[in-house]
Amino acid sequence: MPDLLIELFSEEIPARMQARAAEDLKKRMTDGLVEAGLTYAGAAALSTPRRLTLAIEGLLAESPTLREERKGPKVGAPDKAIEGFLRGAGLTRDQLEERDTSKGAVYFAQIEKPSRAAAEIIAEVLEATIRNFPWAKSMRWGAGTLRWVRPLHSILCLLSDENGAEVVPLDIDGITSGNTTQGHRFMAPGAITVSGFEDYAAKLKRAFVVLDPAERQQAIWQEASNQAFARGLELVEDKGLLVEVAGLVEYPVVLLGDIDAEFLELPPEVLQTSMKEHQKFFSVKNPKTGRIEGFVTVANRETADQGATILAGNQKVLSARLADAKFFWENDLRVAKSETGMEGWSAQLSNVTFHNKLGTQAERIDRIAALAREIAPVVGADADLAEQAAKVAKADLSSEMVYEFPELQGLMGRYYAQAAGLPQEVANACEMHYSPLGPSDDVPSEPVSVAVALADKLDTLTGFWAIDEKPTGSKDPFALRRAALGVIRLVLSNGVTMPLLTSFSLKVDDSSEFEELSQNLLGFFHDRLKVFLRDQGIRHDVIDACIAMEGNDDLTLLVKRARALEDFLKSEDGTNLLQGFKRANNILTQAEDKDGVEYSYGADVKFAEDESEKTLFAALEANEGAISAAIEAEDFAAAMGGMAALRAPLDAFFEAVQVNSDKDVVRRNRLNLLSQIRKICGQVADLSRIES
Repeated sequence: MPDLLIELFSEEIPARMQARAAEDLKKRMTDGLVEAGLTYAGAAALSTPRRLTLAIEGLLAESPTLREERKGPKVGAPDKAIEGFLRGAGLTRDQLEERDTSKGAVYFAQIEKPSRAAAEIIAEVLEATIRNFPWAKSMRWGAGTLRWVRPLHSILCLLSDENGAEVVPLDIDGITSGNTTQGHRFMAPGAITVSGFEDYAAKLKRAFVVLDPAERQQAIWQEASNQAFARGLELVEDKGLLVEVAGLVEYPVVLLGDIDAEFLELPPEVLQTSMKEHQKFFSVKNPKTGRIEGFVTVANRETADQGATILAGNQKVLSARLADAKFFWENDLRVAKSETGMEGWSAQLSNVTFHNKLGTQAERIDRIAALAREIAPVVGADADLAEQAAKVAKADLSSEMVYEFPELQGLMGRYYAQAAGLPQEVANACEMHYSPLGPSDDVPSEPVSVAVALADKLDTLTGFWAIDEKPTGSKDPFALRRAALGVIRLVLSNGVTMPLLTSFSLKVDDSSEFEELSQNLLGFFHDRLKVFLRDQGIRHDVIDACIAMEGNDDLTLLVKRARALEDFLKSEDGTNLLQGFKRANNILTQAEDKDGVEYSYGADVKFAEDESEKTLFAALEANEGAISAAIEAEDFAAAMGGMAALRAPLDAFFEAVQVNSDKDVVRRNRLNLLSQIRKICGQVADLSRIES
């Protein structure tokens, strides 16, 4: 079985596109080959800035002959229907076979697809792949019609086996396939002839091209860490930057430089962000002080002076960039320490529109401050501090530093609040009120930060709900799903007992509309909570059973109930009691539907005929009060324990008696007894929603 090697060689592909493009090449080629009948043993896609490479092992040398029987129209059908069937089958009328079926005589076609050589199929699939490649952005060049992310220079397409290698013939807009590639642009220019993947990879390595992006990443990280360690420093981890830098070079050469002393007092986050965004530099810190003191740049070539000229040029450019950052920092500090301070920055936000239907950022800040003051007692925060923090939390949006580096919003607010002499709780809230931003982000725990973070997210959600800008399908332009998940995590992580419905500040005129929107928004929270809890192993039907209870806008209470119910149902008592409850509920529901009455008027032990009935009466009397008290105290584990005590008596009851007795008094009494069971169990959750 031959192996296939494909390389598409072009000008530099943007680093952010390389991994996706390599996978797209692999998927489109392998899908196309398999569809045409060419199976394979394995496939791997690799990329560098100038090439996409695909290696396929164990490919069939030719596609198998395929025979297919296809049912056609009835005999005597209109000519157009028959001609259409013939065109699809690639046959003539005399090649059709008539057969009698239960629906009359029908035409059948025997279609045979002959075997085809692998090279013929590969050429077709590769041309279709190249011409229809799903680049996010592409360009045309020269006089051809081909579009590619950057000008495509050559196509290597080679089939090889133990007998040698052959080029798969292909011509796309004058670019003909061959068995040659290019080495490093500067260190090994010129054509390289290859005979298969191993030969290709080995010759590229000798030509200063590291083909595997993972290998380039490892080389960069290892060498940078070693150089930093040798200087008593430590490389700051940044996986995203590592992937990007590895996509900028074919032969990584790591260079470690120093940051000028005049910039060392800048906040480390400012240094790190400036170097990453503008220069694609890694930060190097002093592990003893946490201060950023150096940088790592990755060149794409070796030089005679061991990179000294490259490093000097980078240091010069970096100093200019950091001079700007220092200017912004010093100007911002002067403003923060002035009489107007951060309040002046907040006032400037009256000129910044948050949303044309929701007012300015300044108006939004006023809403958040009022809500934070209301929430503060619930989360154990000082109301004055929470209001103060909310009023300055977004002030840094007016600062020069955040204008230059928006990703530093919040963090710079903390620095400026500290410089302005504001309480530390207020400064911390400036940074943390945006959190959590994602599922792995830290959740604020300081009460003032929690109050402002909740107020911020709840204002966002209620505002967009009021103007009917809800998420639809996969579209969520205002990140409302993230905001709802943020509220959920804030509430649950901090054990906040807070009815959400009382926190919805929906600005609508009609009370019925307010009620409808509030319930709709609460439903949105419940949907996000289901996703959150399912990821933690709690069944969807358990969550639904708890959502069906009163007080379902208190997320902490709801989750406590769901966790206790989940644990209970995993036990033997829980499983068996659930079955007993369902049996009781089914019998009772059917009887109520049949009789047209509700059996909820209380059962009396004096009408009990069987010992099992008396035992069940006793168990209900002994445990009902304890279960109700546990529910009232929100001790759901204890409530489940009380329910577990009902399992054995209920099992014995169903084993010994027939509920629908011939005696009307006994039957009604037993149905009322089942109603009492339904009522007691229904205090915990709507068990009818639990799947068996």
